[in-house]
Amino acid sequence: MTDKGETSTSTSTSTSTMVLTDRRFLEHDPGPGHPESPARLEAILADLEGAPIAGVDFATPRPATDAEIEAVHPARFRETLAGLAGRRVRLDPDTIMSPDSWDAATLAAGAAVGAVEAVMTGRARNAFALVRPPGHHAEADRAMGFCLLNNAAIAAEAARRAGAERVLIVDWDVHHGNGTQDIFAARPDVLYMSVHQFPFYPGTGDVDEIGVAAGRGATVNCPLPGGQTDADYGVVFHDLFLPAARRFAPDVIIVSAGYDAHGRDPLAGMRVSERGFAAMASALCELAEGQCGGKLALLLEGGYDLQALAASVRATLEVMAGRRDDFPARAGAGPATVAAVTAARAALAAAGAPVPET
Repeated sequence: MTDKGETSTSTSTSTSTMVLTDRRFLEHDPGPGHPESPARLEAILADLEGAPIAGVDFATPRPATDAEIEAVHPARFRETLAGLAGRRVRLDPDTIMSPDSWDAATLAAGAAVGAVEAVMTGRARNAFALVRPPGHHAEADRAMGFCLLNNAAIAAEAARRAGAERVLIVDWDVHHGNGTQDIFAARPDVLYMSVHQFPFYPGTGDVDEIGVAAGRGATVNCPLPGGQTDADYGVVFHDLFLPAARRFAPDVIIVSAGYDAHGRDPLAGMRVSERGFAAMASALCELAEGQCGGKLALLLEGGYDLQALAASVRATLEVMAGRRDDFPARAGAGPATVAAVTAARAALAAAGAPVPET
């Protein structure tokens, strides 16, 4: 695995999957009993160390620069969080900074940037930033929902600077990525797509949230009730996400990869399996290969059952390294999912951004 350091030690080539991670992420410690604990990443790393995956190389990330952070977050917000380094502070009922949290957060953002840069430059076939704290709830000027900096948004801006004209962000975390959606709501160059449990924390992500102003039609939400399975997610991907993404024609794909939709997760009520996550990853690998030369970067978000999290990350990485999984037959999907997909397609059509038929 990785040792402490600020520069990449990757030996990845264009045929390798790059994993960016560092044990410094374990130093972010929200405290006893908090779901977003260091044990999450410890479980993932122990699993990968115990049985390495062929074709997966590891790299040490660097911290994000002030400029990279401020491409998304105002300088005053960054300075406020940076000023809390070395202290234990509760920012809201869910979001706690420990003395080393700021360093971990800037390293997580830097890993997200590094993942995108690796795939944009061809140094890696695809990349997965195994980081904490997560990021998709963080708004431009507000930390929330366990998140300090919005890693996906920072990565998207890095992709734009690296030459991507159109960036696709897919969020399969069970919680809606309110921060990412809000940051890019008025942007036509970033397509944000989320499938999530609803109604649920943070309360956003209904089908009629489709972006604003120039970004109208560049936000796609598929809110689902609890209890949905791999087959349901297959319908969301095949009937909504994939045709919408092909219409957008992205230059790079970023995934907010949360694993709290797993059936064993204690914080939510979905019934996805590790093979379901592998099927989602397969669909996005194939999309990336067809649309943008395979440029795909995943960023770890949630997932709070340690065994399910480690198994799901492994299943995802196996796909990124070459394996493929399919969703179960669509006949297994329920009427609630079909209704949600139909409503999302109708909302986008009304906004002048119809999703092509499959």
